[in-house]
Amino acid sequence: MRIDDYRDSELVKKIIHLISKTAPSRKIKIMHVCGTHENFIGRFGLRSLLPENIELVAGPGCPVCVCPASDINTAIEISLMDKVILATFGDMIRVPSKSNSENSENDSLQKAKSKGADVRIIYSPLDVQKIAEKNPDKRVVFFSVGFETTAAGVASLIYNQPPDNLSILSSHRLIPPSMELLLGIGDIQIDGFLLPGHVTTVIGMNPFEIFPEAYLMPTVSAGFEPLDILSAVLSIVEQIKEGRASLTNKYTRAVKEDGNPKAIKIMNDVFEEVSSYWRGIGRIPRSGLKLRDKYSKWDANKIFEIEKGNKNFFDIHPHCSCHLIMIGKIYPPDCPLFAKKACNPENPFGPCMVSMDGTCRIWYRYGGKNN
Repeated sequence: MRIDDYRDSELVKKIIHLISKTAPSRKIKIMHVCGTHENFIGRFGLRSLLPENIELVAGPGCPVCVCPASDINTAIEISLMDKVILATFGDMIRVPSKSNSENSENDSLQKAKSKGADVRIIYSPLDVQKIAEKNPDKRVVFFSVGFETTAAGVASLIYNQPPDNLSILSSHRLIPPSMELLLGIGDIQIDGFLLPGHVTTVIGMNPFEIFPEAYLMPTVSAGFEPLDILSAVLSIVEQIKEGRASLTNKYTRAVKEDGNPKAIKIMNDVFEEVSSYWRGIGRIPRSGLKLRDKYSKWDANKIFEIEKGNKNFFDIHPHCSCHLIMIGKIYPPDCPLFAKKACNPENPFGPCMVSMDGTCRIWYRYGGKNN
């Protein structure tokens, strides 16, 4: 099928009709955990097409947004050292990090660059290797942020023994543990999960078996086009009506049950799971990745010995509601700063307004819930 086939307006109308006909009358909240899904939902106005009692809410699917301020502070500290090149993905450059006190100025890698730090935007882990090869007299640090999709590429880089002057500052997070945490928050109703297509392409469906089996939660993998997303919503609605819960793959053109075995093998060899802090959410067991000891020569945390300790920083500013938006408790317009002079894409106050995958930035771009 062509891309246009997944955007066919007549097929969209038919699926919307089936959803309306099938859905129970009660309120149903379906959560996705993927910034790309949120982008396509906003771009094609899918929320406005659904029955009023069906909500599509965004969970913590933006890796830039959940990267803790302490990790950003560490990256900034390293970037300002002599003979260091710090490389990262573009969105991370502008993410604000509160340090010291509520009244302190926001720090960011962009501001570190303005102070003379050699901070570079890259698009692939291979870009970092090229930078390291061209600068053998400098230490090249890759501030590596992302979910399983990005972690697979970084694992491959390390697995293939990059130059010794390259190191990784890992801030990777894992999706399944965050989903399980959300089910334990009492005042957040979730009736079904729409799984991220990119992540399931890498790790497959098996890691998500716990949700229908232990939590009786309809759980469906979906691609990103309108028919992908709406077909997944229909599957969840059908399961709710029939009183059952299953793990269903609606993205079969890209996702296999066991994912990408080679990528999984390399990730497991290079990384080990650790408890990690998610910005605005808290510490989640076994939700992060660190380099195993046999790869410690490329571990920036060990090379630079930055003291983590109990740094006195404000992860989410008291006036910012990113933490509530990232767990699907409120929508961006419910934040008092949203789209005001204090917080917009040109002047982001919180992390959700920075990244292209940030829920606030997406709502700002596409006009919100009814579009």
